[in-house]
Amino acid sequence: MENPLQNRFAPQEIAEAETRIETNPDIPPLDPRIERLVNDLIGRIADKWTLLVLELLEEKGTLRFTRIASQVEGISQKMLTQTLRQLERDGIVSREVYPVIPPRVEYALTDLGRSLSGVIAELRTWAYSHMDDIESAREEYAANAG
Repeated sequence: MENPLQNRFAPQEIAEAETRIETNPDIPPLDPRIERLVNDLIGRIADKWTLLVLELLEEKGTLRFTRIASQVEGISQKMLTQTLRQLERDGIVSREVYPVIPPRVEYALTDLGRSLSGVIAELRTWAYSHMDDIESAREEYAANAG
C-alpha cells in the first residue's frame, strides 16, 4: 500500500518522523482506524457546504431545512440533504422530525458538533493571518503557470 505522506514530504522527512515515533515511548503506535477516520472527517468538514452549514447552525441555533436552504446561498436541495445526512451520520448534527402536516424537520448541532466550533474558528483565524501570503502565492503561481 502506498504511503500517502510520500506525496507531501521528502523520503528523509518521513524516515526521520517514523524513527522519532518508533523510539518515543510516549507516542502510541499509529492506528490505521484513526488515520482513516481523520482523513474521512477532514474531507467532510473541509467541504465548502459543510463549513457553511456548521457556521450557520452555530450562529443561529436550531433551524428548519428550508431556513438552512435559504441562508446558505447557492446550495441545492440535493446537496443540502446529502450534507445534513453525513453530518447526522457522524453525530455532528441532530435531526428532529415533528409529526405534523406538512412535515417539520429541524436540525441542530450536537455537543460533538459544537466542539468543532473552535477548530473552525482556528481555521478562520489562520486564513485571516495568512491572507496576504496566500494571495501572493496564488499570484506567483498564476504568473508562472501562464
